[in-house]
Amino acid sequence: MRAPEPTSCWLCARPLGRRVEWHHPRPKSRGGRETVPVHPICHRTIHANFTNVELARLEAEGVPLASHPKLERFLGWIGRKPPDFHAPTR
Repeated sequence: MRAPEPTSCWLCARPLGRRVEWHHPRPKSRGGRETVPVHPICHRTIHANFTNVELARLEAEGVPLASHPKLERFLGWIGRKPPDFHAPTR
């Protein structure tokens, strides 16, 4: 039996669009195996704001990225966009 297709983004919780990328909450370079579905723009924003060391530390501490101050403005902005929205990541 196959696992159900993911329906929402792990970071922003919006419905997923045509393109889905898979993010390791604990980076592979730090022993991570689990992956979660994210929009391409959300994936690029995660890696533009956090190093792998920071991501591993936040995951180990149980800190949800969606509650991190670095992403607050992005999540407020992206929350009003359609699932397949794309823009350059700074």
